[in-house]
Amino acid sequence: MGAEGDRPVTDREIEQLREWAAAHNEEALLADGFEDAFIGMAQRCGQPVLAVYDIDLAIAVLMKRDGMDYDGAEECLAFNTLGAWAGEMTPLFLKRYEKDET
Repeated sequence: MGAEGDRPVTDREIEQLREWAAAHNEEALLADGFEDAFIGMAQRCGQPVLAVYDIDLAIAVLMKRDGMDYDGAEECLAFNTLGAWAGEMTPLFLKRYEKDET
């Protein structure tokens, strides 16, 4: 969803995301307001399928939507989102590995 640039996510796109996620796990929780940071669903043996969000994209959402600087957005995400446990269906937030090209 984040590939759409500066265009706001529409209600229809949010509904499509919810439907798609529910097809994988009807009980999976989604992080409201972070649709542009949603990257998919993840699973592992014997565990429920969970929604996955990109941490860097989530920080970008906070910076754009709420006018925060990077440090403020990172702290807000860590405290209010990453630090929030809503049970076993709590979404995952992924920090992507970046290769050192040197």
